[in-house]
Amino acid sequence: MFSHEFTEADQAFLEREILPFLPDRIIDAHAHLFCHEHYPGGKPRPGLETTPPRLGLTEYAQFNEWLHPGGRVVGGLFFGLAFLGDRQANNDFIGAEINGATPLARNSRGQLIISPDMDAETVLDEVRRLGMTGLKCYHTMAPLNPRLGTDESGAGSYTADDPTWTAPIEAYLPEDHVAAANTLGLTITLHMVRDRALADPVNQATIRRYCQSYPNMQLILAHAARGFNPWHTIEGIESLRGLDNVWFDTSAVTEAGAFEAIVETMGHEKLMYGTDFHVSHVRGRCIAIGDSFHWLYADEMDLEENHTSLQPVLIGLESLRSIRLACQRLKLSERQVEDIFFGNAAELLDIQLGGG
Repeated sequence: MFSHEFTEADQAFLEREILPFLPDRIIDAHAHLFCHEHYPGGKPRPGLETTPPRLGLTEYAQFNEWLHPGGRVVGGLFFGLAFLGDRQANNDFIGAEINGATPLARNSRGQLIISPDMDAETVLDEVRRLGMTGLKCYHTMAPLNPRLGTDESGAGSYTADDPTWTAPIEAYLPEDHVAAANTLGLTITLHMVRDRALADPVNQATIRRYCQSYPNMQLILAHAARGFNPWHTIEGIESLRGLDNVWFDTSAVTEAGAFEAIVETMGHEKLMYGTDFHVSHVRGRCIAIGDSFHWLYADEMDLEENHTSLQPVLIGLESLRSIRLACQRLKLSERQVEDIFFGNAAELLDIQLGGG
């Protein structure tokens, strides 16, 4: 699925849809780095087999010239992907990359993959050891039978019979990890789950409680608050109004509605560009269907439709066009667009560059 070539269709799309809009400086607030050896037996999980065996900052920079050419990416927020593999090795790899000698390293930050069974002191020790500035949780590491309930109906609980896609946030981001992040002012990137994402009152309640109780912790809601179906973010965004320490990244979202809702309710200062590399380099897009969403991948499509020949482009390009659409609809200024692509992340991540 990972694309090893930049096609004529990609180039034409980039020149027509993206380059007239793209700022000169970019910080990528959501990107994964990893090696195949970080997975059990050195074999990555299904869907990652076609990725290069090593994806570090050097490889990242090379591939991301396809999306934003001319050396526009000057820094980023990076974390691993081997959530069910050798997390220690993946974390060590991220630490080595962001503290290395590559051009991007100086202006890059890292987040530590954390599993809910880690004690808070270990989390902080590893953050300090590796020079990280944040934490990355993920639902697949949630224990299978925590019975975590956040209301009388038990809507916040799940059992071993349920997939972790139904897990409440507390199951994979326990409160002691949030408290630990608060002590050092760390960021946390959260890809929430449950069917209706931010429209789910259980998710809303946890996010508000965590952000209000731990104001020094900076919470980044990945994928525009998991707005793959934009209506979930549109419906739920009002629940977060007034929270100063919640942020959003654009990673891999290919419909504009969630971006618009975030900017209208929370302000453009809270939205940060992210690629979700390596996902950015898969061909396809995500579409809302009913009350859910579906990923369309080029290698699963019938590219010879009756009325036309389909030419899928990279998900990263589709996402960039959706950001452009949102910015145009909202009539954002050039400076506000630059904030989304650079300034907001620079402020949050304390990245300081010379010049304008």
